[in-house]
Amino acid sequence: MREILIVGGGYAGFYAAWGLEKKLRRGEARVTVVDPRPYMTYQPFLPEVTAGSVEARHAAVSLRRHLRNTRLIAGTVTEVRHADRTVAVRPVSGAEYELQYDTLVVTAGAVTRTFPIPGLAQQAIGLKHVEEAVAIRDRLMTALDQAASLPPGAERRKLLTVTFVGGGFSGVEGFGELLSLATAMVKFYPELSFDDLSFHLVEARGRILPEVGDGPGAWVVRSLERRGAHVHLNTQLLSVEDGHVVLSSGEEFDSALIVWTAGNASNPVVHNHTDLPVDGRGLLVVRPDLRVGTDSEPVPDVWAAGDDAAVPDLASPIPGAHTVPNAQHAVRQGKQLAKNIAASLQGGRTRNYRHSSLGVVATLGLGRGIFQYKRIVIRGFPAWLMHRGYHVLAVPSWERKIRVLAVWLTAALWGRDLVSLAAVENPRDAFVTAADPHRSDESRASDYPSV
Repeated sequence: MREILIVGGGYAGFYAAWGLEKKLRRGEARVTVVDPRPYMTYQPFLPEVTAGSVEARHAAVSLRRHLRNTRLIAGTVTEVRHADRTVAVRPVSGAEYELQYDTLVVTAGAVTRTFPIPGLAQQAIGLKHVEEAVAIRDRLMTALDQAASLPPGAERRKLLTVTFVGGGFSGVEGFGELLSLATAMVKFYPELSFDDLSFHLVEARGRILPEVGDGPGAWVVRSLERRGAHVHLNTQLLSVEDGHVVLSSGEEFDSALIVWTAGNASNPVVHNHTDLPVDGRGLLVVRPDLRVGTDSEPVPDVWAAGDDAAVPDLASPIPGAHTVPNAQHAVRQGKQLAKNIAASLQGGRTRNYRHSSLGVVATLGLGRGIFQYKRIVIRGFPAWLMHRGYHVLAVPSWERKIRVLAVWLTAALWGRDLVSLAAVENPRDAFVTAADPHRSDESRASDYPSV
């Protein structure tokens, strides 16, 4: 039986495997997906997870629940050797081993791009995975609880200061949603006021949301500033040691929560550990039909899509343009991958990937959003409704759609769920204290790593 190996179970990988299960004939091929996580993260929901508007589990689509005829391997591909038709797999536990394949599909996705900024690795948290979104929400709620018990001063001011670095969609949406959550929560703390909150959005360029026009982008900045936020444009983060933020503009302040959303970088496996062709950005060279290689030098039996592939954008009027790395393209590329791989195995015709943008829509917090399609711009509550409507239709499976809708309906009736579960990061604290109450906090914490 032919072996089809899919590297990565994100958008493109999940939809490619899901489509292949429907299109392959019985016994024609076996599909294997290698990914360290047992689920596909629906990333457009992560900002709402940070605000508690979407349950964390509902932003994660179980691979085993939906890919019932696919072999799933919990691990990470560390090297691709197409000359030997093998990949090296490092499992979640155990020794590294090799897997052989006949057809390779690379959908490993991008990784968070970081810079050697003092203190960044020790202080900041990303917003690319469900675990990070949950941690951001819980840390904000815990900070409010702690601040309410402190007198006015530097320590309380630091706890109530939030800093987001990066003004793309992920950063702006996460920033807007968390600001909305903090504004709603502070009403339940008579010891605090709205003026005690300090939210900072730092962007190195002169504007935020580059996917929308200059006018809508400027409107988003004004909207955030009217809500009390500080937007620092043309500003870089210089240092964040011990939570002390130093900006290139000369401003300095202490911040207990620092979220890094300053873009993506090519996957190290694709960039550094493969014999497949990559371009100057470290992305796989891909033809319009999603085969790896060029028309003159195709790579046999290798396909790629998603954030680690330079897919030609046939719908763009700009010659040589590539599709932007977003969910809208990754989902559709994954579906086209399944069709083309099945067609190539069955002697059919492959088709080029082509998709014209449906516009861009972003949430800026509960009841606030922005939508743009060409010259059509919609702001405020209607755009927020469009954001929710689009993404509840786009999230895979009716089961997930209904679960998300149920959470939104209960929130509309009874408001946000304002409970922090930060204690899950150290789940044994209560038990260890009960078992040996004389041990110090430091010795208990050293017994086990944080989740």
